[in-house]
Amino acid sequence: MATEWIMGLVGGVVIGIAVSLMLLWNGRVTGVSSIVYGVLIPIKGDLAWRWYFIVGLLLGGLSLKITAPELLTVELQTKTWLGALAGILVGFGAMLGGGCTSGHGVCGVSRVSSRSIVATIVFMTAGMAAVVLLRKTGLLI
Repeated sequence: MATEWIMGLVGGVVIGIAVSLMLLWNGRVTGVSSIVYGVLIPIKGDLAWRWYFIVGLLLGGLSLKITAPELLTVELQTKTWLGALAGILVGFGAMLGGGCTSGHGVCGVSRVSSRSIVATIVFMTAGMAAVVLLRKTGLLI
């Protein structure tokens, strides 16, 4: 428990380096919803790197599952239908907000984008309000 913050710090540094390299080498912001959207609605000449990114995410998760499965053990404390509904709402919110939390929160805020700063404040506020509401109604323990 005492070293959990180190894992978060290392993860944050790795994410920061990865999105910075994506911007420097590819000139693109690492917003996962936008990358996936570009695969679903492809534009000629703008597809290969998106597939490499998605396959890289999947292979990274698979390699972690194989080499250190204990790091991926999670006990959900909510109902499956509620998680599915949350996922759908996040996808809808990403479309509505012009990007996902990773795009706005990690990439947009670091570029001091006022739109992304406002979006991140809204994401965080809505998330906190949802947790309070769901705990009060008993849907989230």
